[in-house]
Amino acid sequence: MAFKQDPLPFDDSALESSGMSAKTFEFHYGKHHAAYVNKLNDMVAGTDLADKSLEEVIKTSYKEGKTGIFNNAAQAWNHDFFWKCLKAGGGGKPSGDLAAKIDKDFGSYDKFKEEFKTAAATQFGSGWAWLVSDSGTLKVTKTANAENPLIMDQVPLLTLDVWEHAYYLDFQNRRPDFIANFLDNLVNWDFVASNLASA
Repeated sequence: MAFKQDPLPFDDSALESSGMSAKTFEFHYGKHHAAYVNKLNDMVAGTDLADKSLEEVIKTSYKEGKTGIFNNAAQAWNHDFFWKCLKAGGGGKPSGDLAAKIDKDFGSYDKFKEEFKTAAATQFGSGWAWLVSDSGTLKVTKTANAENPLIMDQVPLLTLDVWEHAYYLDFQNRRPDFIANFLDNLVNWDFVASNLASA
């Protein structure tokens, strides 16, 4: 069973007005993400990992120190998850149970936003910023390279890719602007809320 790259949940030009260009998706989705999936399939072909779920491959390869397989499996999963965190006209404050939970665990949405911005901006080099549920409590975390909350027994709710290829075509070296634009204009809070509801 070959792993497949999930289709984008929107047209590659759908987020142009929200700050992410079709050219970014051409490279980020069409080349970077696709390469992780293709490499993963090459690496697990003929092994006992080939028939496992992507999540199982991530956890097993991490525990067994199979770094190459882990990196490609986790990056394939991270990107599938990231695309679902985006939508045209998204961002701003969430509502409902998610907003109440953010207020309870962070003190306010503004405090969450500040913490998330800091995590994303201070991840040195390549990596990810996350909103997770950790034993029922919402936390902001950051991970290097391909690492993700699945290997830490946390439930991922939201992520932002801060690898340079995620933003360079649209924001050049201005990572803080990319982060602010994500929170203000792109976050798909409906997806985040559904993750929280099933956590």
